[in-house]
Amino acid sequence: MSKISSAAFADTKPHYDILDGLRGVAAIMVVWFHLFEAYATSHLDQRINHGYLAVDFFFILSGFVIGYAYDDRWKKKMSVKDFLKRRLIRLHPMVVMGSVIGALFFYFQAAAFPMIADVAWWKVLLICLLACTILPAPPAWDIRGWGETSPLNGPAWSLLYEYIANILYALVIRRFSKLLLGFFVAAAAVLTLDLTLNLNLFALLSADRSVAWTVIGGWSVTPEQIYIGFSRLLYPFFAGLLLSRLGALIRVRGGFWWCSLLIAAALVVPHVGDPSTPWFNGVYQALVILLVFPLIVSMGAGSRVTDAKSIAVCKFLGEISYPLYITHYPLVYMQMAWAAGNPDAPLSTHIFVSVSVFIMSVGLAWACLKLYDLPVREWLTRPRLKGRA
Repeated sequence: MSKISSAAFADTKPHYDILDGLRGVAAIMVVWFHLFEAYATSHLDQRINHGYLAVDFFFILSGFVIGYAYDDRWKKKMSVKDFLKRRLIRLHPMVVMGSVIGALFFYFQAAAFPMIADVAWWKVLLICLLACTILPAPPAWDIRGWGETSPLNGPAWSLLYEYIANILYALVIRRFSKLLLGFFVAAAAVLTLDLTLNLNLFALLSADRSVAWTVIGGWSVTPEQIYIGFSRLLYPFFAGLLLSRLGALIRVRGGFWWCSLLIAAALVVPHVGDPSTPWFNGVYQALVILLVFPLIVSMGAGSRVTDAKSIAVCKFLGEISYPLYITHYPLVYMQMAWAAGNPDAPLSTHIFVSVSVFIMSVGLAWACLKLYDLPVREWLTRPRLKGRA
């Protein structure tokens, strides 16, 4: 088989190398955030405390890239069907792979999730098949105890919302003028503030929500969690789209490295405030989502990488970012199970296991990319989209 590059599926326009690289940086931060979950007692003492905000960063990146790649294609007679085909080919092969990996590793995680021992194999198979469609599992189908929409591979919940954003864009929001889109983004920002400042404007948030004053949530099929999911999606994704249309770019020398530092710093900041001032942390998250993330995307899109080393780093990080994000959690579930079963192991052993899981996650992502994702996308693209680029 000839060597396949992920660039083979670009929509004729060159990629923003820095944005590709930043996606990889954020994905790596997510992996470490999840690895530290095994040792946290709550979100208050979690290491890489705001790592979950990487999802919101992914959404703003996606919105920007969708606008850049597709906004002018509608004038060239691209249909909604063509757009959705392209997005399915880009996203769905790894959704399927993540679900299959989650099913294969499921029974190795029982030490951290006791109910796994009583789950019948046919139920795992059924939920795996459902997960391969990206449709959410109802709470009654929970087989782990966390109430996730995708109990075999938790992070897949955000891909469901990514699909929803793409559908909203294709059917409705692509037609918005810049002014109307600006009003829409401003309205969506109110939802972000509703979560981060715990305003509960629509009486959809529980009064005893343990993660109040945060955007944590979105991964379950309940009215509250669905509201949180949409609140996390709408502002970042469509603010990214608006940035793309406005061309609001900021050129910075060494942009990739400065932007990487900014995204890492935003995610590793410890919980802000104390139990008597929870709103401090809410204000911090609001500032990061509403202002800092758009600033990072503007800097990343406006800057350029010219040296070979930076280009290679951005390319590698960009290529593994999505496979890493969508396949690492089944390995993390097993790390959680190991940590739960070996609480008295030396610290050095816990560090060794966590680092090993991280390395295996990167290796698994690279293998999935080269041996599965790229070949499958090439096969799907050749007969279906040839001549329509």
